[in-house]
Amino acid sequence: MISITTSNVNGIRAAKRKGIDTWVEEHTPDVWCMQEVRAPQDQLDPIYADFAGEYAQAGKTDGEEGLTRINEVCRVKGRAGVGLLTSLPVTAVRHGLPGLTEDVDSGRWIEADVTTPQGYGITVVCVYVHAGNTDDPEKMAQKYRFLDTMLVRMGQLRDEAAHGGRQAVLCGDFNIAHTEHDIARPKANVKHAGFLPEERAYVDRWLGEYEFVDVMRMLAGDIQGPYTWWSQRGHAFDNNVGWRIDYQFATPELAETARGFVIDKAPSYEARWSDHAPLTIRYDV
Repeated sequence: MISITTSNVNGIRAAKRKGIDTWVEEHTPDVWCMQEVRAPQDQLDPIYADFAGEYAQAGKTDGEEGLTRINEVCRVKGRAGVGLLTSLPVTAVRHGLPGLTEDVDSGRWIEADVTTPQGYGITVVCVYVHAGNTDDPEKMAQKYRFLDTMLVRMGQLRDEAAHGGRQAVLCGDFNIAHTEHDIARPKANVKHAGFLPEERAYVDRWLGEYEFVDVMRMLAGDIQGPYTWWSQRGHAFDNNVGWRIDYQFATPELAETARGFVIDKAPSYEARWSDHAPLTIRYDV
């Protein structure tokens, strides 16, 4: 059984100040995908080293060097950034979404080919999709351009998995709530970025034409939520007025091995180290 976690850290330096180390001490997932890292490499290295120490202390690695640390820094200072940490063997790493070269699209895509202790190969993708903004046509254009380019790569990953190659899982903050089950107030947000019909149609294609599986929804069933993000404004967190925008989309064979999930919602607003909660799924591979 392996655990894969995706979590938007909302600035890893801020998360460090707010107590993310405590979460790492308790969990140490086999693969940890992070989004909105928002830090340069020289400031990430010591934070990742601290995390590596926690993995070693938990017995997940033989030493601090046993934790593979992969990062893709956004070329726009203070924006985006994705990271992937794993205690599993890594055979290949690919940075960036093929086909996108603009600075604003950097720091949003990492692929790592990992191998489980049983020899099962998985391509893990850490993704951070543009948030978009309906008041800013340029930002919406950036989001749709990224989503369109994703389709090309997802088709390639699907085809590889379907023909005996590596299975794949896309983990990240996709900034889209798929259905009314994934957002507390759908009617109030149907014209807002993140719940536009045009955005949700991409998820329809991922699950239909591209044959990926929304693993958490498969495990949870057709219930309301559970959510992974709550606005910092008002009392959204306390009243559980949230969105489910953090996902793991897996190819069918891998999805069938999923055995359970946890969303680590903080016990209180003050205890949060991010406005997102980590989503962890266990796979029996």
